[in-house]
Amino acid sequence: MNYETTITADAADGVATDFAGARTVPSFALPRWLLVGGAGLFVLLLLIGAYFAFAGGQPTAADQDNSQAASVTVVTPGKTTVAGEIEAPGTLAARRPMPVGVVGEGGQVVRVAVDAGDWVQQGQVLAVIDRSVQVQQAAAQGAQIQVAKADANLAQANLDRALQLVARGFVSKADVDRLTATRDAAVARVRVAEAQLRELNARNQRLNIVAPATGYVLARNVEPGQTVGGGSPALFTIASGGEMEMLAQLSEEQLAKLSVGTVATIVPTGSDQRFSGQVWQIAPVIDQTTRQGTARIALAFAPGLRPGGFATAKINSGSFTATVLPESAVLADANGSFVYVVGQDNKAMRRAVKTGAVTPRGLAITEGLTGTERVVLRAGGFLNPGETVNPQPLKK
Repeated sequence: MNYETTITADAADGVATDFAGARTVPSFALPRWLLVGGAGLFVLLLLIGAYFAFAGGQPTAADQDNSQAASVTVVTPGKTTVAGEIEAPGTLAARRPMPVGVVGEGGQVVRVAVDAGDWVQQGQVLAVIDRSVQVQQAAAQGAQIQVAKADANLAQANLDRALQLVARGFVSKADVDRLTATRDAAVARVRVAEAQLRELNARNQRLNIVAPATGYVLARNVEPGQTVGGGSPALFTIASGGEMEMLAQLSEEQLAKLSVGTVATIVPTGSDQRFSGQVWQIAPVIDQTTRQGTARIALAFAPGLRPGGFATAKINSGSFTATVLPESAVLADANGSFVYVVGQDNKAMRRAVKTGAVTPRGLAITEGLTGTERVVLRAGGFLNPGETVNPQPLKK
């Protein structure tokens, strides 16, 4: 038996067949793309190693890469000497208000001589009450004086005649004593009548409502034809000397910084006028409900100061050293005022602060900062505590 050995065309591609005709793959054969890819990866690793070897650097950790972090402007504020100023709301009032009412028995008002907003002098008549009945009573009392004087003159004449006759024995000593007593009683009745007339005249004068002192009329509560009496409310209210004041409401801490004589500037609500004054009294007690006290600021008279109106007082409280920040850097929420401080690791951290006076340069920070921190100047409201940022110093 003869055998023929044949090789198929597949042998040209490195694939042989066995005697049964099945195809077999040599174990040493690898795909061409795998060899090319491995060589490329090896070259890439060599290039990366060479870069870091010559550059002397290390790969940046993923959590230290700030290329995608938010850029924020930061400022290192330092310390500044600030002129202390306390701003407080309050009410305007007359420093010495004087209510003026009926002093006498009263009656019907026949004339009102002044109105609210007028200046009056001490003793000036403000209103007149009808006195027609009182005038007649005074006239009758004047007639009683004349009667009493006539009786007194008659008694004196009888006594004089008795004294002339007593030496002759026509009149006894007892008659002289009786006539003397009659004369003395008549003279006393004259004096009583005169005193009663003076009383009536004084009562009539009290029917004129007069100003107890020079001042500015704040209120008029009476009209002609109105019946008034001793129990009636005040007919007029006068600011003695026209002096005004502001009742500034301050906290216990603020009151402790003030002293009598401290200068203040008052700005009435709805006005751009400014009035200078001085603290003349500091409340000796604190309201237990509001925990506030009152500083009374004396003001000279001015038409723009209207008692009962609201105003704002800016009181000089001395100088102090503090950190000053623009208002954009100071945020606030339910927990109070705070700022964002950027640490050495470029992470924004929330820092609670306490604000003080408002200055032309910004807000004075009295607690929470030393002035050496890097404080986020703007856009703090968009940051979260612990967030990595890219701080940029403020360009001056």
